[in-house]
Amino acid sequence: MAELAINPNSRIPALTDVDKNGKEIQIFESGAILEYLVAQYDKDHKVLYPYNSPEYWETVSWLTWQMAGVGPMQGQANHFARFAGEQVPYALNCYVHETRRLYRVLAITWPRAPRATSSATASPSPTLPYSPGGLLSIDEFPHVKKWLYTLLVCPGFEEGCNAPGPHRYLNMNDMSEEELNSIAASLGTWIIDAMKRDAEA
Repeated sequence: MAELAINPNSRIPALTDVDKNGKEIQIFESGAILEYLVAQYDKDHKVLYPYNSPEYWETVSWLTWQMAGVGPMQGQANHFARFAGEQVPYALNCYVHETRRLYRVLAITWPRAPRATSSATASPSPTLPYSPGGLLSIDEFPHVKKWLYTLLVCPGFEEGCNAPGPHRYLNMNDMSEEELNSIAASLGTWIIDAMKRDAEA
């Protein structure tokens, strides 16, 4: 498959770029991509603090927290809430409770965390608005919600969220149960089929 030349894990996101010697390079996984972009293109430190400063390492800590926590935990919560095709109460409760705990960490700690437009700040934003199956809402955490909507007015941020297609997570909490179930039915079939193909590859 062609995508394996860019990402051996055959997942998005992945990035190709050209280094200073004109050689094409491939970067995959969102955290690695964010670190690469700021290292290569944020020479004035508008997005990330200078390398090896205390603020730099705090930012990297938050980025890693998102990669290891919010991303996979909320992803699993959403999967078992909407897309699994069967009810697995233990899994659903486990992932929803852990997602709520991570939201609480963000709500308590983020006011003193890295600058508003850092790579770590942007990393958890795409999935935060979407409540896993109506069992958890960002409205429980007003500081987190305020931070998210502050991000959305930053130049280029909303545009980036809507590439390559419309970012619909912000609208999902306003959808009816019927609309959400319709989306879940179509995506759930695609997800299960893709998992089967991956297992057989």
